Amino acid sequence: MDFKLGRINLNAVAQGVGGLVFGNENSVSSEDSYVERLLDRISNGVLADDRRAAMTELQSIVAESRSAQLALGAMGLPVLLSVLREERDDVEMVRGALETLVSALTPIDPAHGPKNEVQPSLMNSDLLSRETESISLLLSLLSEDDFYVRYYTIQLLTALLTNSPNRLQEAILTIPRGITRLMDMLMDREVIRNEALLLLTYLTREAEEIQKIVVFEGAFEKIFSIIKEEGGSEGGVVVQDCLELLNNLLRNNASDQILLKETVGFEPLISILKLRKGSAYSFTQQKTVNLLSALDTIALLLTGNPEIEPGKDANRLSNQTALAQKKILDHLLMLGVESKWAAVAVRCSALQCIGKLVVRHPQNLDTLASKVVGEEPQVVPALNSILRIVLRTSSLQEFIAADYVFKCFCEKNKEGQELLASTMTPQPLSVSHAKHEEDVNIPFGSMLLSGLILNETDGDLETCCRAASILSHILKDNIQCKERALRVELEAPVPSLGAPEPLMHRVMKYLALASSSKNKGSDQEGTSVGDLYIQPIIMRLLVTWMAECPNAVNSFLDSPAHLPYLLELVSSPSASAYVRGLAAVLLGECVLYNSRSSDDGRDAFNVVDTISQKIGLTSYFSRFNEMQKSITFVSATSGQNHKPLTRSNTASMTDAEDTAENDRINQKQDHPILASVFDMHFVSFVKKLEVDIRENIVDVFSRPKNTVAVVPAELEQKGGESDGDYIKRLKSFVEKQCTEMQDLLGRNASLAEEVAKTGGGSGSTSDQKTNGGRERVQTETLRRDLQEAMQRVETLKSEKAKVEADASMYRNLAGKIESDLKSLSDAYNSLEQANFHLDSEVKALRKGGNGPLPDLEAIRAEAREEAQKDSEAELNDLLVCLGQEQSKVEKLSARLVELGEDVDSLLEGIGDDAGLPEEGEDEEED
Repeated sequence: MDFKLGRINLNAVAQGVGGLVFGNENSVSSEDSYVERLLDRISNGVLADDRRAAMTELQSIVAESRSAQLALGAMGLPVLLSVLREERDDVEMVRGALETLVSALTPIDPAHGPKNEVQPSLMNSDLLSRETESISLLLSLLSEDDFYVRYYTIQLLTALLTNSPNRLQEAILTIPRGITRLMDMLMDREVIRNEALLLLTYLTREAEEIQKIVVFEGAFEKIFSIIKEEGGSEGGVVVQDCLELLNNLLRNNASDQILLKETVGFEPLISILKLRKGSAYSFTQQKTVNLLSALDTIALLLTGNPEIEPGKDANRLSNQTALAQKKILDHLLMLGVESKWAAVAVRCSALQCIGKLVVRHPQNLDTLASKVVGEEPQVVPALNSILRIVLRTSSLQEFIAADYVFKCFCEKNKEGQELLASTMTPQPLSVSHAKHEEDVNIPFGSMLLSGLILNETDGDLETCCRAASILSHILKDNIQCKERALRVELEAPVPSLGAPEPLMHRVMKYLALASSSKNKGSDQEGTSVGDLYIQPIIMRLLVTWMAECPNAVNSFLDSPAHLPYLLELVSSPSASAYVRGLAAVLLGECVLYNSRSSDDGRDAFNVVDTISQKIGLTSYFSRFNEMQKSITFVSATSGQNHKPLTRSNTASMTDAEDTAENDRINQKQDHPILASVFDMHFVSFVKKLEVDIRENIVDVFSRPKNTVAVVPAELEQKGGESDGDYIKRLKSFVEKQCTEMQDLLGRNASLAEEVAKTGGGSGSTSDQKTNGGRERVQTETLRRDLQEAMQRVETLKSEKAKVEADASMYRNLAGKIESDLKSLSDAYNSLEQANFHLDSEVKALRKGGNGPLPDLEAIRAEAREEAQKDSEAELNDLLVCLGQEQSKVEKLSARLVELGEDVDSLLEGIGDDAGLPEEGEDEEED
């Protein structure tokens, strides 16, 4: 390819591209002509100094003018590439060409131009990256001795990667030792090393093949060597770039994580988290970013593969064990709990790492349970300190992170749950309302209860809902803890005015208080921040508590005010969709796990009857659909993706305190606490519970309230009973039955009305399924029976085909036997003819011969005897085979009759010929 263009060709190309971009004949400006003349001097100049001066002028104008960038892309790229290829000895010309290309790929004030205007830098990047030879040429320049040549080459590759990432990644992969040359730059001088590090960071974000090659080239050793050289967490932005490159290599890549663990190990990574003496109180912005990046690396190692079941991810469990053995928990507790000078983002990230470190790992769970923080003599259990953060932090993000620790600690950890629940002993009011500094020696459970118990004067619902969140983790899937919590009785605010109150009743009291405070706030200043999540968190506790726990349901229904309040919440237009939905779930649990007898006024039937009368089944079931369609519910179902840390978002995270959270509270679906309440596990639990609730409510509603047992003895007149008393007793019995029948007819009419409303209006499909629950079960049963019948028919068809095939085979076999019998008959006929000839010869001999004649009768008898023996042996064999085949034919005939086949037509022609052997036998006897 010839890159030297003449003046006429340059004019033609410039006019064509200029007309394409700007759309008029005056688009070729003086700058374009100037660029053309400079390129001509570079391409056709004789004097080296003149060509170098032209290159300097070209670089200057391209760095300042968009039109010059455009003209260079149309005319000058081949010229500059020709210089790089053919004039390696002229270092100054090569430097100028590289610097000019960097300027051509650098945007110039893109915000000031029209939105639809072509960006020259993007066009130039596209033109330059189209040919793999161009990328190969640039990579070859990395081996040049001149520092500036290597430096400008790295900058040029970075600019190409920024504008055309996919094309550059593909080109580098096709070039032999392309990645190797870039990795060699990590050992170059500091400036080039930093540029190469940035380039590799961009290259490895999405390209798995490049990640593998980079790891194979010893990336881990080089990364930690640079981090150590730069000073660890105290270093500059280079440490951040190294950790970002490391995270790109480890993210969702178990093989790279194993390689890191087996080669370099986790110690260099953990050392970044270790705060040096004297620096624990100094957290610059860059140090905060570096710590965040290192904590993100720890989180990647502890997250595991999302596609593998949590308890079976061997790589994650191995990383948990290895990191715990290196005492990482001490560093995480220092950053997340003890260091009050660290940024909120760092503390939150450290707490989340603690949760990931211990979840479903028995040894790490025990270690965390036994850890203490602080200095002698005031050491405090680590879990108590984290609980104090939950109850008292002013940052919502920090509350979410600390709450996540307890969520992970209690998941599949019944011993840990019971350990925490065993300390739930109410403290006297004087102690529970002590100052913060005086609660160091209060047990965990007592501190939790003190946060859950409100002072009637302060109304601290925020603290109450946070304590409720922790209690819901302790009670989750643990009947023993639920029963223990039911036995907790709280002292009344004024002991002389009331008896001790069950903990569940106090929780319901605070739920109602949250609802009333929300209404007051909406009348004055609108919905407050806490109103968005206080009610859902308390209701999540109640849903978790009553699940599969009849005693909790009974305790809940012991108060006559609880059921009407839930009905009010379900039908409240001012409540959010998820509050109404959770209230519907609580009502459903009162039916599903209700163990009260039918004589009790709050049994399952009465609860369903109350729901039907107060709000109607259609409206009730619609609350489930509204909750599942809410954005919060849907986003929890889809899961939350971990956002990688980069230069842009880490800098913003260090400043993102609660101001960012408060800016987002008006968007209910994006509130971070709602996302933590409606996590994926809770959403799936509610969905499963909803199915059981729907079926149970329909079943309860469709059966009589009382089962009337008709005892014949009651219908007989008792001894000594007068006729009048007997008639009165019978009349009372009949009236009772009529009452039951009327009640049943009324409920059936109500159910029919619900079904009619759902079917005739625009109701949802789920409502139709609910009101027709019994019909749906019957339909499913019939469908299943139909499928089984169809399978049985298919089996019979296959058996029929097999029987027909066997019949055909036996028909052919019968024909063969028939043929054999005919052959045997012919043999007998031949034997008789031979005997006849022998008789004739004997007679002739007798008449004509005078000599002694042989004993012909003896010879004849002997011959007949031998022939008869041979024939009888063959005949016996045939008869045995025929008898076996005859039994099979009889069985097949019976089977064909069962399948409806005409056996006579199938065997037609076979039975008539069966007499041939008998004729042969008769002839033999003759």
